Amino acid sequence: MEIVAAQRDVRKVFMGGFPGQLVSSAVWFVSAAAATWYSPKAGILLLAVGGTFIFPLTQLLLRLMGRPASLPKGHPMNALAMQAAFTLPLNFPLVLAATLHHPYWFYPSFMIALGAHYLPFVFLYGMWQFAALAAALVASGVLILMYLPAPFSLGGWLTAAALLAFALTARSARQAPG
Repeated sequence: MEIVAAQRDVRKVFMGGFPGQLVSSAVWFVSAAAATWYSPKAGILLLAVGGTFIFPLTQLLLRLMGRPASLPKGHPMNALAMQAAFTLPLNFPLVLAATLHHPYWFYPSFMIALGAHYLPFVFLYGMWQFAALAAALVASGVLILMYLPAPFSLGGWLTAAALLAFALTARSARQAPG
């Protein structure tokens, strides 16, 4: 199978990232809301716990939409998808260290880790739009870390909004050749 065909399969099955980003956005919105109106600790716990359910919830959403929920067994992009999936949890110790040093760094450091996590998606999906999402998240995280230390949940709200905007535009970009 050619790379372009494999990428087209990924875009087709996962709808250009639409359901995954929609689910991710919802998790980030819930976390930011909890951090804003309940406590920062609740926001942190909701993102940590809710984040572990993003892929299963994405698969559930795809099934509810009457679509396949994964690539076929043996698909050449399955290994890359698995590797990309594990880049984010492998960054959790760094996010934890930043948060322990300065609690207000939780969301911005998570934004940077999430942005880095999206870089392999550029090749996986064959969509440059993931590079734009990655750059926006990393740049926003760095700017908040350096210049906007408060409010605590600002990065959570910005990330939720960026993921929602990406989800809404991803559906139209999914058929693009690259």
